[in-house]
Amino acid sequence: MRAISGLWRWRDNPLRRATDLAEAWLALAALLLILVVVPVAGLLVGGLAQDALRESVREQRASRHMVTASVVRELDGSPLDADPEAATGRTQRTRVMADWTAPDGTAHQGSVMTSLDAPKPGDRFRIWTDEQGRTVARPLDSATAATHAVLAGFGAALLAAGLIEGGRRLIVWRMVLRRYARWDQAWDKAGPDWGRTGTGS
Repeated sequence: MRAISGLWRWRDNPLRRATDLAEAWLALAALLLILVVVPVAGLLVGGLAQDALRESVREQRASRHMVTASVVRELDGSPLDADPEAATGRTQRTRVMADWTAPDGTAHQGSVMTSLDAPKPGDRFRIWTDEQGRTVARPLDSATAATHAVLAGFGAALLAAGLIEGGRRLIVWRMVLRRYARWDQAWDKAGPDWGRTGTGS
């Protein structure tokens, strides 16, 4: 709105300088760019991120498998860890030595995390593995992928708006510097006695 009011104010003003009108046009152009480019950038980046994340979800679901593991023993001296994959991040997990069978039929044993309250030998719990039986994180779910895509689109929109506004401010700053340089030149031409009675007589 400032851009439009600036153009209207300078339309027929006798004190208008060329730079004043240029600043008003620049502000209007920046406003129009923000209104057009920012949503397009957000939608484009969000859409690309959504496609990439959907593909990642499909790949992870195809390559990761949930298997049942059995507790061999609780590992001594292992502090309780917070589960980073839990919704609240406060679910406590304990490190145990466990046995499990991979999707390819091979037997495995290793140190894994379990959310069992008091794990005892023989207790069973579920873990995620790849085809070869190596433990992996649970696959990305569609809701999390969609949230990441929305955040990517929002971030791209903010970045585009910041770049446009930053570019406008940089151009205006350069225009102001040129204006000051021209004023300095005009004062230098006028000389140190400008405005005094009898100057030049």
